[in-house]
Formats: sequence, C-alpha cells, structure tokens
Amino acid sequence: MEDDYDEYRRWDGDVDVEADDNDDILENPQETLTQCLEKFSSADYIMEPGIFSQLKRYFQVGGTPEHVIELLSKNYIGVAQMANMVAEWLILGGVAVGEVQSFVENHLKDMVLKTFDPKKADTIFSEEGETPAWLTEMIEHKIWRSLIYRLAEEYPDCLMLNFTIKLISDAGYQGEITSISTASQQIEVYSRILKNFITESIKTSSENRQNTIQECAKMVCHSQHTYVFTLVALQVLAKETNGGVNMKRFSQEITRCAQERNDVTPITMALNGAAPYDQPCAALSSMLSRNALNPADINVLHKHYSSADSPPVSLLRIPQFLELLVQALFKPGMKLNPEYKPKYIYLYAYSASVYEVTSGKKRKVINKDDLKSTIQAVDKVHSICNMNKSSTELIAEVATIYHCIRYPAVAVGLICWVESTVTEPSFFKLCTEHTPTHLALLDEVVTCHPQLHNIILKLFVSLFESKQDELEILVHLEMKKMLLDRMVNLLCCGCVVPVIKYIEQCWHRGDTDISLIRYFVTEALEAVSPPYSVEFVDLFLPIVENEEITGTMRCDGENDPVSEFIGLFLQCPAKWWKRLTGRILLLNSSG
Repeated sequence: MEDDYDEYRRWDGDVDVEADDNDDILENPQETLTQCLEKFSSADYIMEPGIFSQLKRYFQVGGTPEHVIELLSKNYIGVAQMANMVAEWLILGGVAVGEVQSFVENHLKDMVLKTFDPKKADTIFSEEGETPAWLTEMIEHKIWRSLIYRLAEEYPDCLMLNFTIKLISDAGYQGEITSISTASQQIEVYSRILKNFITESIKTSSENRQNTIQECAKMVCHSQHTYVFTLVALQVLAKETNGGVNMKRFSQEITRCAQERNDVTPITMALNGAAPYDQPCAALSSMLSRNALNPADINVLHKHYSSADSPPVSLLRIPQFLELLVQALFKPGMKLNPEYKPKYIYLYAYSASVYEVTSGKKRKVINKDDLKSTIQAVDKVHSICNMNKSSTELIAEVATIYHCIRYPAVAVGLICWVESTVTEPSFFKLCTEHTPTHLALLDEVVTCHPQLHNIILKLFVSLFESKQDELEILVHLEMKKMLLDRMVNLLCCGCVVPVIKYIEQCWHRGDTDISLIRYFVTEALEAVSPPYSVEFVDLFLPIVENEEITGTMRCDGENDPVSEFIGLFLQCPAKWWKRLTGRILLLNSSG
C-alpha cells in the first residue's frame, strides 16, 4: 500500500529522501513521527511546499492516514483563501483591480522583509535539489525583483539570494541591479551590469550622463577588486578609436568618487602609465595622497616638463591634480609663493594646451604651439582675480578678461573664482549693480564654452535657491530675476533642456514664487522661435498652458506671445510637425 501511495503522490516539488535520511528514519522512527505530527498540527501546514516530503517520512515510520487527515483538516484555517475572498470583496465594492493587487503585494513584501530568515532560505536548495519553479516565476515580476534586491543588501552572505541575483541577471534584468553588494561577488553578473552602465552612458544625453556615471561609481567603488577590474576594463576601452574619449572620462569620474572614500592614488598611478617616470610619479603621488599641493613636488614636475624629454602630458591630466591647481591659482584667499607661482601656471597651462601625436608606445610629436599664449592668458587673469576688486572696479578689466576667456583653462579658473566670490554671504548685500560684473563674465563663458554649461547652471541654481536672509524681500526677488536672465542666456546658447527641466521642477515643487516662473516664461518666449524639438515642447508647453502662470499674460485677440505659442500646437499641429520633421531631416543631412 505504501508503494502505491508513493507512486501516486510523487508530484512536482516532491523530492526523494536520500539514503542517509532513510537511515535516520529507521533508527529514530518515534522521533520522526513526533516531528511530523508537530508540523501537521501547525496552522495551514497543508499549504506548505514541503508537505509531500513530510507525508512520505510520516508514512515510512508507520503513520496512519486517518490521523494525518484529521490533523491537517482540523488545523486548516485558509488564510490565503480568505485573503483572496477579501480582495474579491474589495473589487466588487468598486476598488480598482490594480489597486487591490498593489495593496496585497506591498503587504506581502513588508511581511517577507520582517520575517525573512537567510538560513531557512538556504535550505530551499538542499530540500528541493534544483531551482524551484516558483522562484523562476517570481523573478519575472518587478515588485518581487525589487524585494530580492533589498534582501540581498541586508543579507549579502545568503546563498539563495546570491543565486537569485544571478538568475535575475541571466533573465536580462541586470539593468535594475545598481548598488547590490552581492553582484560584485559574481564576476559574470558584475560584468553584465558594468556593460549595461557603459552602454547607458553612451546612449544617454549629456545632461543625464552625469547621473548615470554617479550611479555606476557607487557600485564600482563597493570594493577594491571591483574598482581595479572596472578601471582596467575602461582603460582597454579608452584605447578604442570610437568612444575611447568617453571611456576615459567615465574612468575619471569613477576615480573621483573612489577618492572621496579612500586613497586610491597607488591604483591610479599604476594604471595611467606613470611607473617609468619615477620622480614625477613620486611627486604626483605625494600631492594626490594628501590632496594638497607642495612647492617641492611642483618644482620636480616643472623641472621634468620643461625639459626636452618631458613625460607624457596625460600624467598631469588627473582631475584631482587639475582641481588643486585651479583652486591654488584662482580661489580667493589662496596665497602662492611668488617664486613658485610661474611654475604652477606653467604646469596648469601645459596640461591644458600641449598635446601629443602618438604611434603605438612612442610619441611622434609634442605640440606646444599654444603653450606660451595660454601661460600669458592664465597669468593675466590670475593677477586680476588676486586683486580682490569689487564689481565696479572690475569693469576696467573686462576687456582683458574677455580676450582671455577663449582659453578653456582660463574659463574654468574664472568659474572657480566667480563661484567663490558670489557665494560669500554678504556679496549680494554689498553689491550695488543689478547684474554683478562677476556673473556677466559667466555669460561670455557660456557663449565660448558649451561644455561648461552644466557647471554654470549648477552655480546659478545654487544661488537661486540660496536663502539670502540679509536681503529685503523685493531685493531678493530682483536678484532671482537677474539669475533667471542668466538662465535664459544659457537657454539661448544651447543649454535648453536642463534649464527648462529646472524651471519645471520649481513649478512642481511649489516653493518658487509664481511671478518668477511667469517672468522666466515671458523672457523665454521672447528668445525662442520655431522649429522646436519634441522634448522642448513636452517640457515647456505645460508650463505655458498653466492658467496660474500665464493667465494674466493672454489677450482676447490672441496676439500675445503666450497665445501664439500655444496656438502653434493646438491649431496647426500638422504644420508644426511638418516643420519639425524638415528640421530633423536637415540636421541628419548636414551631419
């Protein structure tokens, strides 16, 4: 009879008891019987996935079917069935199906987070012997994948969770795995995630690329082995003709993030080819490790880079080192020894203007054509910045600064100087001009250097959101309008989407005076003209259509800029799409 029962009850999920387990059962039948009866007496045990294996053990030691049927039926409560019934009642009562499903899923998710036991989870594989079917089905749903991610963060040593992370990666969802520590322990999973991040950084627009890089950097900097593996991979990719520059920038951002947590200077120097140059390598390592410049080390670098056989310029182009040079030369209050100042300027200008044409491992040409003029421009602006002039006194130097701004090295230094100056608590209180000369200089930087747009926008946003408690309300309002004028200038110079996105955030947050948003819309409508991109329309049109913002700006005759802008899309959509499509075709043909 037992043989017939076993043959009949061998369902999916049931597993054979190993020979060792059979020996234990035969040696301790009474103990096995007691254990089985204890489990059968628990609430809703008939719903447990291990019910069949326990029934087999129970019958092997002589258990009676009548007894087990009585226990299982007596202790059946039907919690799952009651939950389904309540859900059906809610749906009949008018609650949306999706809302009920979300409620149940979130409750189950919270319960799992509270009661999860990693040791019990690891026994799943020892009992099942293979990947459970329910686990494969579970990872197909995003809400349960997010649950696995959270559990994996809390229990990095759980084998079941590590295996599930690999299953998720194999299923193609590695893009969702960002900062999970367990992913870094499996090279196959980690490689897929890294590949996904690199692909996203290439595809993503420039304004969103920084966020992608920062997310990746958090994952890469989880441990030393993930950091080294990633930098070596990026170094290989940086040598490629197509996209190599992007990979170099990617690795620099990751290094910056890692440096904020730990000193990774030895790894950085080992990977950038500095090993053959003992003295420059030692000087750079010393300054990078301490995150401070040293005149003696600067002297060593100047000696080598002013010689006929100078080291590669790439050794100087470490972002951390360049930032230290910029702060030393342009940040107010930084005092340089007059004897060493020319050497600081020389190294900064050298890193920014000299380039090499290479063939394999040998450098063919070192081009220094722009070195002298760059040194002169940096020196002039450095001298002006160190005079600590007010906005009014600075007007006399505007022509000189405008002439030098075309050099990227000067533009970056000027931004550092302006930011340090205008963020002083009393700057706007003491300023008597509507537009401080310092910020007017940034308008010229915006015109000459599109690659610096995001940095300048970040400064404008910081000033726009600053408290400025010392200013009167009306004065503060005028200051914000002046900053909005600067943002409109940014928009006109090509920084369109980031500026509009920020204004949209201000509108949705509700923490910005509506008159300021209305002012921006007025100025922007005067500056823009068709054809418009789809992304611009999607962001800007809802703001313009809002009655609270533009209601007072509209006229009955629809001759105002607001009505004309809205009417362009509501009344003549076909015409607009035709013009837009023509613009896209024109750009494609010219590209």
